[in-house]
Amino acid sequence: MNNTSFSNSPEHLSQLVEEALKQAKINGASAAEAEVSEGFGYSVTVRLNEVETIEYNRDKDLSVTVYFGQKKGHASTSDLSLQALKDTVQKAATIAKYTAADEFAGLADAQLFAHHPFPELDLYHPWHLPVEEAVVLATSCEKEALKVDKAIQNSEGATVYTQESQFVYGNSAGFLGGFSGSNHGISCSVIAGIDDGMQRDYWYTTARNAKDMDSPEKVGYEAGSRTVRRLNARRVKTCKAPVLFDATLASGLLGHFVGAVSGGAQYRQSSFLLNSLEQTIFASQVNIIEDPFIIRGLASTPFDDEGVATRRRQVVENGVLQGYFLSSYSARKLGMQTTGNSGGSHNLIIQPFGGSFEDLLQQMGTGLWVTELLGHGVNSVTGDYSRGAAGFWVEHGQIQFPVQEITIAGNLKEMFKQIVGVGNDVLIRGSKITGSILIDHMTIAGE
Repeated sequence: MNNTSFSNSPEHLSQLVEEALKQAKINGASAAEAEVSEGFGYSVTVRLNEVETIEYNRDKDLSVTVYFGQKKGHASTSDLSLQALKDTVQKAATIAKYTAADEFAGLADAQLFAHHPFPELDLYHPWHLPVEEAVVLATSCEKEALKVDKAIQNSEGATVYTQESQFVYGNSAGFLGGFSGSNHGISCSVIAGIDDGMQRDYWYTTARNAKDMDSPEKVGYEAGSRTVRRLNARRVKTCKAPVLFDATLASGLLGHFVGAVSGGAQYRQSSFLLNSLEQTIFASQVNIIEDPFIIRGLASTPFDDEGVATRRRQVVENGVLQGYFLSSYSARKLGMQTTGNSGGSHNLIIQPFGGSFEDLLQQMGTGLWVTELLGHGVNSVTGDYSRGAAGFWVEHGQIQFPVQEITIAGNLKEMFKQIVGVGNDVLIRGSKITGSILIDHMTIAGE
């Protein structure tokens, strides 16, 4: 974690956390937790061979939560001076004194904390990229997209960005830890066609280490190719048919799953998968693993937002749910133990079965390959799913023509049990890792 890029050393961040905890005790708090973080980076966007924007960011934050018994108060500041720290702790203490007691509030169980030395996950890779070179990369990316086909007449631009961050979290139960991280990316979006026949699409790459990203030229080519293939799209007749979710969209299905089996949704009874532990919620071939220890993983971490040690676990085994996603608070509400998921899931992987993307097309036979979703028609309580969509119509395992202005509908509870294939065309762009997902059938509303 030692570096010279940040305004503050890790040691100084630790001292600020320890001072915040000390001030909380002085203010009479029975327990407290604090986190200090900072980050910086920039992004460059080139559009039609000209620099459109150069944006820099540098942020810092101190957040403090204090407990007076079961009463809780929280406050934060972007000023890391000693006086601002004292004022923030005092503000949190004042809030706590006027807050109703909550029997489930409090720090995580100290027995569950991660211990030093934390596993080395190789999450920090600064990209020492001068802005001038970022402009060259973005220009090259867009140029590659524009030359894919003469039908591409316009561009929404190509962007190169780089970001570094570090944090330290600590609490009065004895935990203190933090680490640095980096995230870099290249993206491009272009427009093809004219008037009512215009289509747009995009592509991007992201990684902890810039060396792990696709080249700017590959990103541009993919963006251009994906855009051109959507030209001359039309509607299809309303029907029921298999639907293949492109790998770029399939992670959204995993997101709906995580939301439904998170502790908050469970104790609020606002989930279509209520009380589903040890129940069959997916097709029997589906296995989902959470692995927080993937080297350079975008959601890798040795501990969660409460300092609880993370662990690799099987979340779904042969279609059966093995565990929820719980923080200490939601776990107490449910009479359970935290799963180390305060702050979300950590590298959730649905294991492929059914072969390649082409194999899934063959298995689908005739149906819809969805490459874009529109709107937010998902009911997290009932599982009802209805989204505007675009993609390609497939017959006999072969892509026939692009499709637009349609709606796909179903119910997530049924859709999960109707997963008949997960492709090995895996994309890693965040905390949900999956290939294309084939659903046996959904309602497709068109003409």
